[in-house]
Amino acid sequence: MQSVCVFAGSRLGIHPEYVDTAVSLGQTLARAGIRLVYGGSRNGLMGYAANEALACGGEVTGIMPTGLFKAEIVHRELTELIEVSGMHERKAKMGELSDGFIALPGGIGTFEELFEVLCWSQIGLHRKPVGLLNVRGYYGPLLELIGHSIREGFSAPASLSSIHVAEDPVTLLQMMNMHEAGIPDKQWEWKG
Repeated sequence: MQSVCVFAGSRLGIHPEYVDTAVSLGQTLARAGIRLVYGGSRNGLMGYAANEALACGGEVTGIMPTGLFKAEIVHRELTELIEVSGMHERKAKMGELSDGFIALPGGIGTFEELFEVLCWSQIGLHRKPVGLLNVRGYYGPLLELIGHSIREGFSAPASLSSIHVAEDPVTLLQMMNMHEAGIPDKQWEWKG
């Protein structure tokens, strides 16, 4: 992998381990020579991951819609900042520029981004690895929800087995580098 898209909270959460892991992820990506691609904000966990990657000499690309520049306090010290017109274009560009996806803890926006790339994988739009940094068991309830959807017949077992889960960035990247896509043939044409 040469670039990884990071989904993360625009807030810090209530436990210091969340910030510590965001910092560790930034360090790990930079040291591995992997470009961090993300939403372009200087706030929250995403800001900590981006700042640490930059501090360690890594490359960071931020992608932000014009309308969020004031609300999210755009990070202007990035290697590259790409301005787009809206959220759909932002997510498409993040997917286009990334070889894999990692979700740190976050809220509704992080969940939405994560589920979109999982859906894209399920329908064959990409074969890129998707990972969760399960800090303090944060993603346990979400993984249980996906398991519940499988048990109830709404999702295929591959929906859960295709997600790489670890508590630390080094282990997660190792898992993602060994990723073998077990998804169906393309059902849609990927534009990125």
